[in-house]
Amino acid sequence: MIEELFTFSETEVILLAVTGILFFILLLYCVVTYGHPLRQVKKQLPVSADKLPPVSVIVYSKNESENLRRYLPALLEQDYPDFEVIVVNDGSADESDDVLKTFEQTYSHLYHTYIPEDVKYVSRKKLSLTVAIKAAKHELLIFTEANCEPISRNWLKSIAERYTPDTDLVLGFCTYDNYPGFLHKLIAYDNLLNGLQYLSAALSNHPYTGSGRNLSYRKKLFFDKKGYAHSLNLHAGDDDLFINKVANGKNTAVAYLPDSITRMGKVERYKVWKEMKVSKAATQRFYKGFSLTFYRMEGIFFGLFILAVIASVVFGIVGNWLVAVVAILLYLIRLLVKMVVFHKSAKMLQQKPLSGWIPLLELCQPMFNNYVRIYRLFRGKNDYTFRINK
Repeated sequence: MIEELFTFSETEVILLAVTGILFFILLLYCVVTYGHPLRQVKKQLPVSADKLPPVSVIVYSKNESENLRRYLPALLEQDYPDFEVIVVNDGSADESDDVLKTFEQTYSHLYHTYIPEDVKYVSRKKLSLTVAIKAAKHELLIFTEANCEPISRNWLKSIAERYTPDTDLVLGFCTYDNYPGFLHKLIAYDNLLNGLQYLSAALSNHPYTGSGRNLSYRKKLFFDKKGYAHSLNLHAGDDDLFINKVANGKNTAVAYLPDSITRMGKVERYKVWKEMKVSKAATQRFYKGFSLTFYRMEGIFFGLFILAVIASVVFGIVGNWLVAVVAILLYLIRLLVKMVVFHKSAKMLQQKPLSGWIPLLELCQPMFNNYVRIYRLFRGKNDYTFRINK
C-alpha cells in the first residue's frame, strides 16, 4: 500500500517537478524581491549630516479645488526651516484659483501659477511642471499632486535627509487607504505591489520607475537631462519615464520610513483609475532595462503555477492522490508566505493590510492589467493624451 502511494506515473512526475520549480521561483519573488524593503528598512536612517537645504515643493492641480482645501494645509504646515510650495493650476474651471488666493493670504511661502485652458500642447501636465520647475527658487525639488497629502509634518525633512552629494533623485511611496468595496481593495493591492517593485529595484541599484505623488530630484538633473524632451509625444511620463531615463544605481535613493510617505485621496470612480492604468501602460512601452520585464515574468510564472496546481489536482484525483495533496500544499505555503510578506510590508508603508483578500486579488490584478493593455491597443493613439471628464 505504501509502495503504491509513492509510485508515480511519468505524467505525475512531470507535473510535480513543474509545480515544484514554479513554486520555488515564486517563493524567491516573495521573499527575496518583495521582502527586500523589509530587510533594508533599518538602513533608512538619515544619511545627511549637513544643514537641511531649502526645498521647493511642486504640486500639479487640475480642477482640484476640494482636494486643495483638504490637503494643501498639510503641505504648507510642514516642520521645515526653509521651503516654498508652488501649485500649478492647469486650466482649472472650478474654484481652484480662488482657493489658492485665499491660502496665499495666510501662507507667504505659497505661490501658484496658472496655465490657460487655450494653451495648445501635447502634454499640458509636462508644460505645467516645466513652468513650475523654472520658477522654483531652490535646487531641491519635491513633487506631489493635489489629491495627496503627507502623513507627517516631517515629510520634507524625511525626503531631504536622503540626499548626499552623490544623490540626484529620491523615490518615495504614496499609500492608498483600504476603503470599503472591492474596487478599492484592488487599487490598494495594485498600489502596494507596484510600490514594492520599484522600491525593491531601487534598493538593488536598478531603479526603473517611481511615482510623481512622492518624488524628489535636483533642478540641475532636470535641465541637464533636457527635462521631458524625450517623451513629449505622450501626456504621461512626467514621473515614470523621466525616472526611467535618468535614474541609476549611483544617483538614486529611496525614502519609505513613515515620515516620508504621502497618502492619495480616494479614487471616486472606476473610470478614473482605469484611465490612470491606461496612461501608465502607454508609457511602460518605452521603459529601458530589464526590470519591468522581470516583474511581468512573475505574472507568467504565477499563471503557469496555477495551471500546474489545477492539473496536478485533476491527475491526483484520478490517479495518485498524493500528487494533489503535494500541489495543494505548495500553493498554500506560497500563499501564506506572500500574505505574511505583504502584511508586514503594508504596515511598514502605512497602508492597511489586505491579507485576507490576497487569494482573490492576486488573480484579479493580472487579469485587469491584461485587459488594460488590450484596451489601450484598440484605443490606438487616443491614450497619447490623457483626458478624464471630472
